[in-house]
Amino acid sequence: MTTPRIGGVSLHQTGSWIEPSSSSGLGVSIQPGERSLGESLSRRVPIGRPSRRCIRRSVDAVDNRAEVREFLISRRAKITPQQAGLPEMGSRRVPGLRRGEVAALAGVSIEYYSKLERGALAGVSASVLDAIARALQLDDAERAHLFHLAHAADGTSAGMRPRRRPGKRWTPRPALQWVLDKFTAPAIIRNGRMDLLASNHLGRAMHATLYDAAGEEPNFARLTFLNLDAAHDFYPDWDGAADTCVAILRTEAGRDPHDKDLHDLVGELSTRSDDFRRRWSAHNVRYHGAGTKHFHHHDVGDLELAYESVDMISEPGLTLTLYAAEPGSATAHALDLLASWTAVIDDAIEDAHQPS
Repeated sequence: MTTPRIGGVSLHQTGSWIEPSSSSGLGVSIQPGERSLGESLSRRVPIGRPSRRCIRRSVDAVDNRAEVREFLISRRAKITPQQAGLPEMGSRRVPGLRRGEVAALAGVSIEYYSKLERGALAGVSASVLDAIARALQLDDAERAHLFHLAHAADGTSAGMRPRRRPGKRWTPRPALQWVLDKFTAPAIIRNGRMDLLASNHLGRAMHATLYDAAGEEPNFARLTFLNLDAAHDFYPDWDGAADTCVAILRTEAGRDPHDKDLHDLVGELSTRSDDFRRRWSAHNVRYHGAGTKHFHHHDVGDLELAYESVDMISEPGLTLTLYAAEPGSATAHALDLLASWTAVIDDAIEDAHQPS
C-alpha cells in the first residue's frame, strides 16, 4: 500500500493518529491545548475532522530540501526520452528521465545534479537553474517555482514577501471598492490562499454559493474540498477546478513559504480531504492569468465566462479578476438577469435603512 504524504512528509498510520516520518514541507501539527508557533511538525497529526474549538495549529519551518526534491523528481517523471530527443535504451523502473539524462541535457555532472535533486539548491546560480528548467521542459510557472525554491534555500525569500499586518483581515480601501462597483461585469479580489476578499455587487451575486457556505470569510479551496455538494453544483467541471485550486496554492507556497495562514489552510485541507492531499502531492503549479471558466448558478443556470486576472501593484500579493460574457450569448442574458435581481435586492435593502 502506498504511504500517504502531505507536502514533503511520509505519513504512517498508528492507531487513530498519523505519525509523520519527517518534517513536512507545508502542513500543520494539531494538538489539544497550547502549542508554540515554532513546534515541530514531526509530532502527530490527527486524521478525520478536527474540532476548531479544541485545537490549535502550529507551523513548522518549511522543509525546503523536501520541497525541492519532490518537485524535481515529479517534473523529471513527466518527461519521456522521446520528448527530450533521447533514444529509448533499456527498461526503466520508473517513468520519465533518469538523473543522468537530465544532467547531460543540463550540461552538469550527474553527481552535481543528484546533489540538487536531493534538495541542495542553496547557492545555485541562475544559469544552472535555467539549464535545469530547460532540461526538464518547465513552463513559465514551473520555472518561477524552481527559482522561488532556490530563493527560499538561500534565505532571500523572506525579504521578498509583501508585508501585511498579522491576524487582521484585509478589506478594500473605499476608493478601491468604488472602482470595483463601477464594473458592470463580475469583479473579485482574492489572495494567494484563495480567500475571496472583495467583490462588486455582481461578483458577490455570482459567487453566492461561496458566500452562503462560508459567510463573510469565503475561501475557494475550502468550498472546493470541504463542501463537496455545493462545489460540485457550482463547478460543472469539478476536477478541473480542483486541479487549478491546488496548483494556485502550491504556486503561492513556493512564492511565500513562510505564510502561516497558508500553512494552516494546507494542513486543514490535507487532514480532511483525500482529494486535496492527492493533488497536493503532485507538486503541480500554474499561472492563472486568463481563460474561460464554467459555473452553475442556482438561480440563472450555467455560465461560461472569460476571465482576466492581474496582480495588483498597490496591494502586493492580491489578484483582481474580471469576468465577461460573450455579447449576445446565453451567459450574457443570464448575467443581465442576475444583475437586475441584485439591483432590486440592493434597492430594497437601501429603502429598509432609510429613516421613515
